[in-house]
Formats: sequence, C-alpha cells, structure tokens
Amino acid sequence: MNQIKKNRLKKGIEVFLIIIFAVSIPALLCLYAFQAKRYTDLTKEIKELESKQERLIEDNKKLVGEISILSSAERIEQIAVDELGMHKAESDDIIRVEMTGEKK
Repeated sequence: MNQIKKNRLKKGIEVFLIIIFAVSIPALLCLYAFQAKRYTDLTKEIKELESKQERLIEDNKKLVGEISILSSAERIEQIAVDELGMHKAESDDIIRVEMTGEKK
C-alpha cells in the first residue's frame, strides 16, 4: 500500500511538472511577443527623436547665420544712418565728464 501511494505521488508530480511546462511555453511566447513589440516601438521612437534632433540642429544653424548677418557692424551702422538719422560723432561733439568725490 505504501508503494502505491509513492507511485501515485510520483505520477502526480510528473503530471504537475508536465502541466507547468505546457503552461510556461505559451507564457514565454507571449512574453517574447511583448518584448518584440516594445523593441519595435522604442526603435521607432528613437528614429523619430533622431529626425527631430537633425531638424533642430539645422534650424539652429540657420538662426546662428541670421544672427551673424543681423548683428554685423555694417548693417547696424547702415540702419543707424539711414533709418534713425544718426551719424558718427566728431571729436568736437564728444563731451567728457569727470566725476570727483567719494563713491557711495
């Protein structure tokens, strides 16, 4: 009788292991599919971010070029003379003020 219980226990353990094995294969396949989808999504996001980075770099290059053009001394002088009616000061036009006394 003891031998029969041992055989049943052994068969029960074998059946349990077979069931665990049979259930784990689909679970692992689902996990693999999930990881593959996640990998694909992340790869797509990386490509989009790299593309956005390239666009931003190009925009930045254009803006730096525009800044250098707009801040050139010749352009500023031309606007001052033509649009604002300014002129370069002669040495006689310059008044020097000297401050004396203690600074507070």
